[in-house]
Formats: sequence, C-alpha cells, structure tokens
Amino acid sequence: MSRPTRRQVLHVSAAALAGAALAAPVAFADTAAARPADGHGQAAGDGPSGGHEMPEPFDEMYEGRHIEGWPADEGGAQNGGHHSSGAHAGRHAGQAGPHDGMDFVVRIDNDDLHVMRNADGTWISLVNHYETFTTPRALARAAVRELQGADLVPVVIG
Repeated sequence: MSRPTRRQVLHVSAAALAGAALAAPVAFADTAAARPADGHGQAAGDGPSGGHEMPEPFDEMYEGRHIEGWPADEGGAQNGGHHSSGAHAGRHAGQAGPHDGMDFVVRIDNDDLHVMRNADGTWISLVNHYETFTTPRALARAAVRELQGADLVPVVIG
C-alpha cells in the first residue's frame, strides 16, 4: 500500500475542517446556549400576532448589570413614561432626541444599546449584530454576556 502524498493529506484535512465548520452551527442550534436566556423559546412569528407586537417593558439586574427596556413611544419622564435621564427630560418640543426613529429603547447600566427590529419580528443590536433574538430582553441579556463586564460605548450619530 502506498503512502498518501502531502497534497492528498492537505486536501483531506481542508475538507474535514470545512465540513466541521459548516456542521457546527447546525449542531449548536439546539443547545441551551443557543436558546434565549429569558425562557422565550418560541421562534419569531409564532404566537397570536405573528411575533410583531410590541414587547413588554423590563427592568432587572442580570449578571450584575442593570438592564431595562421600554417602547420608545412612551417618551421618557416628560410623558409619564419609563426611566429617563436628565438629557431626555430637558428636551423641548421639536428637538430630536436620542430615541427618535427607534421602536424600543434598551439600556445597559444607563447606556443606550442601539437595537433594531428585523422584518420577521426578531431583534438585533450593535453588540450582537449577526445574532437574532425573539425579544429585546433576550437581546439585552446576550449583550451583557458578550460585553463580559466592558462598558457600552455610545453610538454617535451625525
């Protein structure tokens, strides 16, 4: 029996590595780490309204970080809404605020986490841009895990 050439060994190794890289997301998809940490196991689009209703506000401590979220149309303290800092409360009518154009506000330790809703009703953030989540709460918890104690850097627009 002849010994394999170096080229044959490299091709077989490359094929095995590519196969493992392609199979890993499929194998990882049904693990506990891949499911949302807040227990919302249903996929976006499930449920009575197809996954497009506004999520519930939340305010909690998660892994030592204060996370909170609320619908952006609640407008902060000046409209009797949710947690507002002095920057929001001092705004005058007609001025653009930090949450204009956003559906839902998510904060980690009083710093805004920019979140976006996808067309299918899932949510993404600047921290987890290539991962989708069923709720902003699950997204905020994943961002806390991803930050690993680091501070959230504000996004400067304009």
